Amino acid sequence: MEITLTSSNYDSEVLKSDKLVLVDFWASWCGPCKMVSPIIEQLAKEYDGKVKVCKLNVDDEGEIAAQNAIVSIPTVILFENGKPVKKLIGAHSLDDYEDAIDELL
Repeated sequence: MEITLTSSNYDSEVLKSDKLVLVDFWASWCGPCKMVSPIIEQLAKEYDGKVKVCKLNVDDEGEIAAQNAIVSIPTVILFENGKPVKKLIGAHSLDDYEDAIDELL
């Protein structure tokens, strides 16, 4: 299950998580974001219980996007113990995301 991030749950879901967290930074008007969306959904099912999969709309949560230096979307950041450990900018394949996650698990 994907978690929608907002300023009210970002700290607890991402920064204070004891699991690996994948955050998809996206926007509704972004074509490549729409292409990545089903891949993110698949990752949420595939890694259920092992990785927390979250989505953050950069238009709604610009402050959090700025804190994470998001200049291009889609951007996927993997967080471990509240720290960003891997960043994938642009649309990637399922294999690319799986490889990035598997490296950290």
